[in-house]
Order: sequence, then C-alpha cells, then structure tokens
Amino acid sequence: MELKTPLHNAHIAAGGQMVNFAGWSMPIHYGSQIKEHTAVRETAGMFDVSHMTVVDIQGADAKAYLRFLLANDVAKLTQSGQALYGCMLNPTGGIIDDLITYFINPSFYRTVVNAATREQDLAWMQSKAESFDVKIVERDDLAMVAVQGPKARHIVSEILKGPELLEMKPFMSTPFGDWFVARTGYTGEDGFEILLPADQANEFWQALLAAGVVPCGLGARDSLRLEGGLNLYGQDMTTETTPLESNLAWTVALNTEERDFVGAQALLAQKTAGVPRQLVGLVLDKGAIPRTGSVVETPAGEGVITSGSFGPTIDRPIALARLPAGDFDEVTVIVRGRSLSAKVVKPPFVRQGEVKVTLS
Repeated sequence: MELKTPLHNAHIAAGGQMVNFAGWSMPIHYGSQIKEHTAVRETAGMFDVSHMTVVDIQGADAKAYLRFLLANDVAKLTQSGQALYGCMLNPTGGIIDDLITYFINPSFYRTVVNAATREQDLAWMQSKAESFDVKIVERDDLAMVAVQGPKARHIVSEILKGPELLEMKPFMSTPFGDWFVARTGYTGEDGFEILLPADQANEFWQALLAAGVVPCGLGARDSLRLEGGLNLYGQDMTTETTPLESNLAWTVALNTEERDFVGAQALLAQKTAGVPRQLVGLVLDKGAIPRTGSVVETPAGEGVITSGSFGPTIDRPIALARLPAGDFDEVTVIVRGRSLSAKVVKPPFVRQGEVKVTLS
C-alpha cells in the first residue's frame, strides 16, 4: 500500500498527477512542469517533501557519534542552528546516503535523509550507534514543506509573521514555536525548508497558495536540482561511488589525525592512488535529451550519463556524467544510436536564476 503525506488531499485538489515514488504517493506535476520550474526560478514555488526522513540524534555522545558516522565533520558546527551537508559512507568509501545535519546543541542534532534509503539508513545508523551514548528517533510526526525561489523567504516571513527570518543566513536553521525553519533547499534557489507538526501542514499549504506560491511536483524538483548541479542519490552517487568521484570532495573532512570515520581509510587510499573517475556537467545542442545510462565517449575511455534532462532555464539539454579522470573539453554522447557532441562544464549550470556556464 502506498504511503500518503499529510498533504495528499491538497495535491489531489490542486490537480496533482500522482505517481509512486519510493513507496509514497507523490505529485509528479500539477499540469505543467515547465511552469512550476519557472515559478521557482522567477518567483516562488513549494514542494511537499514530507516523504523525507527526519531523524533526531540525542545523547551525551551525539557529537562523537556523528563525527564517526559522517565523512564531513560536525565539529565545524559551533553555533546553534548551523547546518552541514555531507555523506554517510560504508567501509569502502561508497555513499550510503547524502544528508543534511543540523546542530541544535552539543547533545542534540537533527538529520534529514532520503525517502528511498530510509530503511537502510536507519539500520546503518543504529548499528553504528552501539558503542555510543545516543538515542536515534525517527520523527514521523512531522511534515516538511520546501518553499523556494527569489520571493520565497519574504512570503514565508510574512505568513509566519517572523521578519527575523529574513536575517537568517544560508545553511542556518531556527526553531519557530514548534516549527523548525531552515534556509536550505534542493533547487539552486534561495528559500526555506520548514518542518512542522503534520496536523498543521495543510493550513500552511493553503496560506502559501493564497499568497501566490505555485505548487511544484517531483518533475520540477528534478529539473531544478539538475540545473543547480545537485546530485541525486541512486543515480549520481551510490554505494559503488565515493564522494571523491562524485564531485563531493568538498564535503569530506579528511582530518584523520583528529578523528576516524567510516570509510576514511578507503578515501585516503583512493586519494593517494589517484581518483579514477570524475562527475562533470555536460551541455548539448538542442535536439536530443541525454538520459541516465547513455554512453559517453571520451579521450580517456567510456563514461556514462548519471542524470540528464532538458534544462528549461538554460534552454539546452544538460546532464551530469561520470567519466574517466582526465582533462578534456568535449565528449560524445550516444543517444538512440546518434553521436552527439557535448561540452564539458563545471556544475552548477544555474544558480539563483543566473546561468553559470558558457553556452557557446
């Protein structure tokens, strides 16, 4: 049986086209993915992300536990509300999941992990907690709404009557009554991700609708995150890839003299030997869309498209691709038997409405 978020009926009422996503009934779009994508780039859009898994980690060893569990180092978090993005690895350095961790206080952290990896994540986190004084609690009593776009923060601050929210810095969070407001997102735009009691989600959703915020589905979420150069777990990174070959080396704190973490030795060995693969951006001419699994021919050997779509803002087919290590500017993508030239670029393609790559 499909799971339903607290906003399921609101999606139906708004004309949401529902699909199964990781066991959840979720809207893929509400009529026009392009309209939804454009709304987030130009004004404000909202996403029901209540299918994501919120996990609270509390106890005397919370910090020590997370320093062992994650490749990024939560010791960087010194101010209440700070957030940190990073990966949870297996012993070979493969990515079990990517997640955001919020620092509440030294004995209380909150994490948000992916819906599709919920069971394996919770099992892994529990197994690694055995020698630490921590309690791991899934917060399935909470809903989660992302409001994204250049007008998103202003609209939310007006609805919540919280002008102080406008002063919140990126990758910070704050309690707001029994709500939790974070200046984070997965679109390449500014905005908030808001955790709130499930029974209050519909009232907030309706207030956003009344303020002109456009409901957006999984389709726009994917095209936005791809233009933003943001990885999708299960495609751009998996247990078979490390952060070093997934354009995520910046999220790894290899300060092994200060701490050990799961996968650290594997990453050190890979770094010493030389990282064999790289995740890059590709821009193609109009005409064909590269899809996941398409072969990419390079001077250093074959690679593969991990995510591909049409980028509405950039007005070009774009992709993320895992290629052999090397320095080259152009490659060939095989799409339905056709050989198409593609330019190699450094993501993001778009950030806060601005095209960041050269199209010529």
